[in-house]
Formats: sequence, structure tokens, C-alpha cells
Amino acid sequence: MTRRPVHLRRSWLFLPGADPAILEAGAIAAADVAIQELEDFTPPERRPQARQQAPALYPAWRAAGRVAAVRINPLDGPDGAADLAAVMAGVPDVVMIPKVTAPAQIARLDAAIGDHEAALGLEPGSTEIVPNIESARGLVHTIAIAQASRRVTACLVASEDMVADLGAVRSRAATELAYVRQRFLIECRAADVVAIDCPYTFGDEAGAAAEAQTARRLGYTAKALVRPAHAGAVNAAFTPAADEIGQARRIVAAFSAARSRGEDRVTLDGHLVEMPTYTGAQRLLARAAEFGLD
Repeated sequence: MTRRPVHLRRSWLFLPGADPAILEAGAIAAADVAIQELEDFTPPERRPQARQQAPALYPAWRAAGRVAAVRINPLDGPDGAADLAAVMAGVPDVVMIPKVTAPAQIARLDAAIGDHEAALGLEPGSTEIVPNIESARGLVHTIAIAQASRRVTACLVASEDMVADLGAVRSRAATELAYVRQRFLIECRAADVVAIDCPYTFGDEAGAAAEAQTARRLGYTAKALVRPAHAGAVNAAFTPAADEIGQARRIVAAFSAARSRGEDRVTLDGHLVEMPTYTGAQRLLARAAEFGLD
């Protein structure tokens, strides 16, 4: 099955790495990306059990139409190398690594993945890397981290670990993460990788939907999740809606007509439409087409 392109992966769902029942449910959840989480969601004593599931787990997820991802432990810790060796046998589409603060961590992971690909006869460079930025130090180095390997297709910003590192107070409104989310997005844009917004870690679906809509307004196209029930709301936030598609078509038509008359701009519904607005409407229509929307 063809892997969903990274810019169309709206929802990235973390699942406890050693819980077979939940991992099986991940294959049929609405999320675009299912992530076997071997770090915080898997106690150290259960990591061997989690590793044993990898060879059968990722093919099953792919067969269900999911991108198969795993988050291993840092390579400089006691479990990272063992995690990577075990999970590569399952041929994950994406390897995520937590608490990245420097490009050297990604360079080391790139080399280690390359060794496993060679040993397993996999296509060189076929395994993606998604660094997780979870601290102030990591945030200010995001561009360099994202550019440390051609395997890096996206980066993810944390919520709970970032709040702890900042000494902030966690809230449903996420005001304590406002600057982090905006700066992270800019750094990822500058590095030409997808920015994955921090997970909403509260239980209510309405709050998850509202935070996803805020992320979209900022410019995000993807969000991390820790609850399968939130996947539908997140996907909806990052998928062009029918009214948005209709408005984008009106903008394109009005601007194109103005240009054909020799005019450089046009007013539509009281809003001045210039080239950036026209280009944005075209981008929205192109994204809608990729999702198969009329």
C-alpha cells in the first residue's frame, strides 16, 4: 500500500507500546498515523514485550491504511539501541525520537537506521525520522535539527514536557504554549518540514477540536494525539470543509476575472483580494483535491 504523503498526515496518535488490545484498536482508529510509544507510555520493565510486537504490528497497521510509526527511547539511554534494533525488524515507516536538543542526535539516529536498513535488505533512506522537540533548548535548535538528515520529514512539538521545562502552568487554553507553538511552526516552515502540533492531553473532545482549529489558523496541518476519540475532530480541522472550498473557488474566480480585465486586485465580500489571498485559495483547493474533495 502506498504510504500517505507526510503533508496529508493530519493526526498522529500515540498508543501504549506494550498493550496488545489498544495497539490492535490503533489499526482501526481514525488517525492517519499510529505510533507505538516505547518511551513515556511504556514502563521500562514492559519494553521487551513491546519490542516483540513490532514485527507483526506495523504490517497490520499498514494493511489497515495507517502510516506505521514508533517512538523509541533516546539512543544515549539504556533502551534506545535495543528499541531500534527490535522495531526495525517490523519495518516502520517512521521512527520518532524524544527529547531532541541537538542535530548530532539525529545524525546518530540516521546512521543507526541506515545500518539496520542495510542488514535487513531495505531500501536505503526509506525510513523517515520525526524528531520530538520537548524543551527550550530543542526549540531554539529546531531548524538545525530538522536539517540534520534527509530522513526528517516532520518535527513534533511536545506539550507536557515543554511546559515542565519552561516551568509554566498547564492549562486547557494552552496560553503557556502560545509562543512555543508559533515559533516551532516558523522554524519547521523555514526547514521545509511538516510541523506537528502538540497533543491536547485533556479528555474532552470539544477542547481537542477547538485546539486543532486554533492550530490550523496558525498554519499547522497536523496534530499529535493521545486519545483515539480525538482523531475525528483533528482530521476534520485539517481537512478543507465544503464552505471553505466554495469560498476559495469564489476567490480564484473573482481574482482571475479581475486580472483578465487588467486589474491587479479585486474586492470580494468587502475584503481586498490580492495575490497572497489568491495563492492561498489555490493552495486550499489543491489540498482539497488531494483528499478527493470536490
